[in-house]
Amino acid sequence: MTEQHRPALARFTGDANPYGGGDPYADHRTADFPFTQYADLAGRQLGAGVVAANDEFFAQRENLLLPGRAEFDPEHFGHKGKVMDGWETRRRRGASAGHPWPTADDHDWALVRLGAPGVVRGIVVDTAHFRGNHPQAVSVEGTSVPGAPSPEELLADDVKWSTLVPRTEVGGHAANGFAVDVEQRITHIRVKQHPDGGIARLRVYGEVVPDPKWLSVLGTFDVVALENGGQVEDASNLFYSPATNTIQPGRSQKMDDGWETRRRRDQGNDWIRYRLVARSEIRAIEIDTAYLKGNSAGWASVSVRDGSDGEWTEILPRTRLQPDTNHRFVPTAAAVGTHARVDIYPDGGISRLRLFGALTEDGAAGLAARHRELGG
Repeated sequence: MTEQHRPALARFTGDANPYGGGDPYADHRTADFPFTQYADLAGRQLGAGVVAANDEFFAQRENLLLPGRAEFDPEHFGHKGKVMDGWETRRRRGASAGHPWPTADDHDWALVRLGAPGVVRGIVVDTAHFRGNHPQAVSVEGTSVPGAPSPEELLADDVKWSTLVPRTEVGGHAANGFAVDVEQRITHIRVKQHPDGGIARLRVYGEVVPDPKWLSVLGTFDVVALENGGQVEDASNLFYSPATNTIQPGRSQKMDDGWETRRRRDQGNDWIRYRLVARSEIRAIEIDTAYLKGNSAGWASVSVRDGSDGEWTEILPRTRLQPDTNHRFVPTAAAVGTHARVDIYPDGGISRLRLFGALTEDGAAGLAARHRELGG
């Protein structure tokens, strides 16, 4: 998509009004960003972490990746001042009384290890509750470093960083969104705030690009899992929770950590369509309804198709599900495909879908080629 045809994103600048009581989110500035359809590569559930920051005097860096929106307690003060649910640095000063102001290049930074490497499609820097103490501008860079590098290794002179978000003015108490158009596999990002201030939450939306060598060594693995490169393409209903929850790592820990639809009043059914990591042979299925008790799906079926225009082939016929239970199924024959669909009847929810199998020869080759193209 060319720049002139790309939809303009909402932009926020300047301070917000001081908190005047009541709902602190009543005047929070936000917008619907199209890239939020992708997974949050910086999600703690995927294993992301803030590995270092140059300063966190007022509020610790780890708050950046906490799930959910930032909370605000107007009466909560500590020995360093107002306690904020975010990452906040001290006020920068100049070098002397003759130059008491920070220089144009002064900034604070934080290093974030993504939970799963991938191509970044959009970033949200949310300054919720930082009304007059937010950064004037932010910038974001990304790099691809194999293994588990230390902060010192990431900051070494030989590490090449690519600009994902150029230095851009942002607003206080606002969700500042940025579309990213860099076709590169990213493992770590560096967020800078100019010259100082506070950021409540950081979200990094994108497509997971797994290491094909790792998947080849594993042999059999979950070919629809988010951490392995699976994606949700579409779903019939997202009323209570996102469909991406169904391919997150681990078992669901509470009801809203799965996928639940509104109650149907017709004779239809709900569904999720997935794109597998690559063309794969599926050998086993798990459908988990953990923590969904009075609202789990009554029945479910699973289908696979080979190619975007292929015909759907049912590999698990409509089968009764039990609430709060992990169900395991072995299809009568292994199925080869690039996409999968789970249908639930008539409505309700599931917490996880697992499709265990292996890459086909051409699927592995295609995944390896994309990995090379993206600099992996």
